[in-house]
Order: sequence, then C-alpha cells, then structure tokens
Amino acid sequence: MPEPMYSLQDLQYLMQRLRDPQDGCPWDKEQTFASIVPHTLEESYELADAIARNDMAHIKEELGDVLFQVIFYSQLGTEQQAFSLEDVIHQLTAKLIRRHPHVFPSGELHSRAGQPQQQTEQVKASWEAIKQQERQQKQQHSLLADVPLALPALNRAAKLQKRAAKVGFDWNDISKVIDKLHEELAELEQAQQGGDKAEIESELGDILFCCVNLARHLQVNPESALRSTNRKFERRFAYIEQQLHSRQQAIADSSLELLESLWLEAKQQLG
Repeated sequence: MPEPMYSLQDLQYLMQRLRDPQDGCPWDKEQTFASIVPHTLEESYELADAIARNDMAHIKEELGDVLFQVIFYSQLGTEQQAFSLEDVIHQLTAKLIRRHPHVFPSGELHSRAGQPQQQTEQVKASWEAIKQQERQQKQQHSLLADVPLALPALNRAAKLQKRAAKVGFDWNDISKVIDKLHEELAELEQAQQGGDKAEIESELGDILFCCVNLARHLQVNPESALRSTNRKFERRFAYIEQQLHSRQQAIADSSLELLESLWLEAKQQLG
C-alpha cells in the first residue's frame, strides 16, 4: 500500500515545528529573512542547473527546495505578524489576474474570455503598461525603480536595457551596437595602457554591458549563452586533462603550445 502523500498544509506544519521555540531545530530557529537569502539564491541556481540539464528528477527535487524557501519566509512573516502564506498566495493570484485582462476579462478568477484574441507582443505591451501603473501607485516613478539590485549582473543589465528600450531609448540598428562594442574595446585598450585600475574596471564594465545589449538585439539570453559557453569550456578542458593524464603528464608542466594544440583537438572532436 503506497504511503499517503504529504500536502502543503503538512509542509507548513513541518516549518512551524522547525521554528518551535521549545523543541524546534536550533539552526532553523536562528534564521532571519536576511540569513536565508544566500540559501534562496543557491537553491534557485541549482534549479536552473537541473533545468539546463533537463534532469526531471532533480527539477522536481529542486522545485521542492525553492518552495521550502517560500514556506520559510512565510513562517517568519507569520511570526512577525507581517504576512502569512495565505497573504502571499492571495496577493500573487490577484496580481496575475490583474495583469491578464485578456484571460480574466471581468477581473475575477473564474471569468473567461474564450479564445484570447491578442498576440504575444500585444500581451507583453499590455503587461508592461499594467506594471507601469502599479509602479506609479507605489510612487516608483522611475521606469527602472523596481529592477532588483540582487539580480545577477548580466540579467540585471538585460532587464535595465529592455525597460529603457520600451520607451524608445535603444539602437534601431544592430550594426550600431557592434560599432559601440568596437568603440568600448578601444577605450579599454587606452585605459589598459594608462594603467588606472578603476578606469580599466569601468571600461570593462562598459564592454560587458554592450555585450548584453548585443545579445538582446540578437534575441539571445546572455545568462543562458554564458552558461552554455561555461559548459563547453568545461568539456574541452576535461578533454585536455584526460589527454595529459593518458600521457602521465601534469597540466602545470605542459607547454602553452601543447595545451593550445589539445584545445584545438577538443574543439574538433567535441564542438
């Protein structure tokens, strides 16, 4: 006979027990909103990694870990009488209904519009207009006001650029983006010759920002592109290590010429 399935309510109860002042877990009882954030980020990256590998078993597991972060924060909110999990779910549901008027025409959860008539780009435009209204209601008058500072830099750069592009602050020709990249590379070279570390960092940042802009114009997610390149580098480097191991040769003792030769072999064999 299969074991009964645990429910969301069971998970909430478990969280309450972990935080119980008398017989809860010492580590869990010490945690705060701020102390959990690194774990939340780590779990999110682990989920992204499982998705990138299309590992369904681990996707299921990592989704559970991410859900536990929500349960943990909600328990802290309940203890501080700030909000509950029910409040979180209600606010999320209300927001999604509000942002999808083409699906919920009367603003009610069970209202239906039938087959949506809007195209994807129209839906995106409507979504952004509604979000802008929400920002104004929160007195966030800047278009960039709610772009999270904690986002990975590549993702945040893409989001900033996307926001600015929606009001026309954008190149209308990808060739201009490429020209700008060449310009930034030249400025980095000048800074490098000058030896000013702060200036070098600034110019390198401009290049990375420009690369994100180029990715956006090419409709490529820069974070995904770099993750893919990281995996490619790992595969090729592992090939070099394997080849040197078969020769009983340490990588640190190998010449750059040999390493480059093996790198080219890896490219040819692994792509």
